[in-house]
Amino acid sequence: MTILMVILLIVLVLLGLPIFAALMAAAMIGLHHSGIDFSAIPIEIFRLANSPVLLAIPLFTFAGYLLGEGRTSARLVRFSRSIFGWLPGGLGVVALVSCSFFTAITGATGVTIIALGGLLLPALLSEKYGERFSLGLMTSSGSLGLHFPPSLPIILYGFVSGASIERLFMAGLLPGTLMVGVLCLFSVFMGKKWKLERPAFSWSEFIAALRDAAWEIPVPFLIVAAIYSGFATATETAALTVVYVFLVKTVVFRELKLTADMPRIMIESMKMVGAIMIVLGAALGFTNYLVDAFVPMKVLDFMKGMVESRTGFLLMLNIFLLAVGCMMDIFSAILVVVPLIVPLAEKFQVDPVHLGVIFLANLGIGYNTPPVGLNLFIASSRFERPIVTLYKATLPFLLLLLLTLLIITYWPPLSLFLPSLLN
Repeated sequence: MTILMVILLIVLVLLGLPIFAALMAAAMIGLHHSGIDFSAIPIEIFRLANSPVLLAIPLFTFAGYLLGEGRTSARLVRFSRSIFGWLPGGLGVVALVSCSFFTAITGATGVTIIALGGLLLPALLSEKYGERFSLGLMTSSGSLGLHFPPSLPIILYGFVSGASIERLFMAGLLPGTLMVGVLCLFSVFMGKKWKLERPAFSWSEFIAALRDAAWEIPVPFLIVAAIYSGFATATETAALTVVYVFLVKTVVFRELKLTADMPRIMIESMKMVGAIMIVLGAALGFTNYLVDAFVPMKVLDFMKGMVESRTGFLLMLNIFLLAVGCMMDIFSAILVVVPLIVPLAEKFQVDPVHLGVIFLANLGIGYNTPPVGLNLFIASSRFERPIVTLYKATLPFLLLLLLTLLIITYWPPLSLFLPSLLN
């Protein structure tokens, strides 16, 4: 009977069963097979509801949606251009920096491609950047910024794994900068190769752009300062961020109306939060079964027969996570996969904070990995180009990101140096 139920569940998943329903059904099948009462599931959901850390997720999500409205993206692009526009390939650098910043504060890669793509792709093409290069750059840049505060995936990973969110924020800074920096160098190289026109640096434009974006640029820095100075916890910082962004958008810029815009934005942001929470509740129930059934230990015993070294484990982990990143959104992947790999990483002596950085790097790259990376389909729809064109366009960027992934994976001090300063 159990085997038939599992087969039926797999068929339903292939037919489009929502992931939360699949996880809940899998948990119930597993608990029934193990003879454990179903009350284990609501107990885990109750524990979730009482976790103070998770309050930061809806608050940061709401702040990100507020920043996604109005002309924030245009102001950030203008400011980035005033700094980097004079470089060879400077507009490409502007696109990469702007997109990574925007992804960090909104927490969603698809939103970045949709919001900034219509602004930056025509600008790149008009300044004689190659179409394939421009498409690849805009698609790849959508997954940058996941390592920077106030990244929602970092908060969620910290909750699920038990790792310190503050240490994770610090750990992601250098690896995230490396990923952005390598692609920026590629843009500069191509700019020199194509001998593109370079506008001279203008102090007057820099000051004007800085003044224009002066209220929004400090957001990530204020978040980091509040958390690491001890002024506020991550949850309190999230609440303060909402208040700050709300006042900036409604009072300073007057881009949002209380009655016309705020209810719509609240509903949209809470839809995303609700989707995360319902999957998280189901995933915790499923994790409860996996722990009771000693599944992580069985997987560990299996891997020990195949992998005997920490290096081999990390290599297999990268391959596995890239495949996961292709097929699942980052929130679902964190909820489903992290409980499985954390015990394995402990056995191979991988620091949980370093593991979190590796995890996010893999999933971000997986978004751009053919054949089913999510960003490829979003960009294909947004830019109205065939998906095969996007495959070819992202390949150079994908190879460079894989190079940074190897550095991040096999050089732990890159991730652990800044957190060590907190000790």
